[in-house]
Amino acid sequence: MSKRKNRLTVEEYVQGILSGDMVILSRAITLVESSLVEDNLLAQQVIEQILPNTGNSIRVGITGVPGVGKSTFIEAIGQQITSQNKKLAVLAIDPSSQRTGGSIMGDKTRMDVLSNDQMAYIRPSASGDTLGGVANKTREAMLLCEAAGFEVIFIETVGVGQSEVAVNGMVDFFLLLMLAGAGDELQGIKKGIMEMADGIAITKADKDNINAAKSAKVAYQNALHLFPATTTGWIPKILTCSAVDQTGLDNVWKMITDHHNFHQEKGVFTSLRKKQNIEWMHQIIEEQLKRSFYGNDKVRTKIDQISKDVENMTVSPANAADDLLNDFR
Repeated sequence: MSKRKNRLTVEEYVQGILSGDMVILSRAITLVESSLVEDNLLAQQVIEQILPNTGNSIRVGITGVPGVGKSTFIEAIGQQITSQNKKLAVLAIDPSSQRTGGSIMGDKTRMDVLSNDQMAYIRPSASGDTLGGVANKTREAMLLCEAAGFEVIFIETVGVGQSEVAVNGMVDFFLLLMLAGAGDELQGIKKGIMEMADGIAITKADKDNINAAKSAKVAYQNALHLFPATTTGWIPKILTCSAVDQTGLDNVWKMITDHHNFHQEKGVFTSLRKKQNIEWMHQIIEEQLKRSFYGNDKVRTKIDQISKDVENMTVSPANAADDLLNDFR
């Protein structure tokens, strides 16, 4: 009963979001993240209502190897962005605790200054069991933030598994943060991830690490020459920066805005967004079909036994899948 009382009406959510009420924005994101059927239905109505007020931000995905300092970087560059009187929302996707399902890294607590900035909004969300560590409702949260008037959206990923692929499909600019001086600069990073990057920033280019950062920059530039050109003609850049010394961050932000302007001028910005929306629709279809499949009574009754048969190799995985799918149909 208490959960039902805590729900607002569609109109209250929509008006609160459009007026920039951060409390209602947070409640709306909690609503879209809920697994309750009633909340899902309400959330869909809210999203539908605020859609005309979305799409006006620069969407930036930020990922990187462990220890690269994503949160430190985001806080530093975030302060530069808000100092330009731009509203910044940070959707920080934390690894989930396997025991509780909650986020365990606490990005918000690591961004003390930005957390208290009136022009910034930080929302940590647990990645749960979603593929690649991108929270299941990140896109919806992004739309809600846009409707609330945020001009720049950062999506910080876990940086493991397929998170880079997932976030690349929902942002305008994909920024890869890398470390220098950690051995062979081209080790530990997949070629596919570098191919997706619209720009690479080598962090912690300060103190005794400056020369190593310069060397890493050359190595990455040489590596990028081996990759095919982007479909839009944009040439990814390699930059160095330091969140501690506050150096190079303005160049990183300029690279992002240059990329935005480049795609606007080329006339491909809108078409890329449209393509992402179609891909999003197909992803939702796949997710709902999967949920319906595993929630089917016949499937739930049979799946444990047939899984044991597959384990014992008395039934092939293909035949087992066909059997379950036939029951589902």
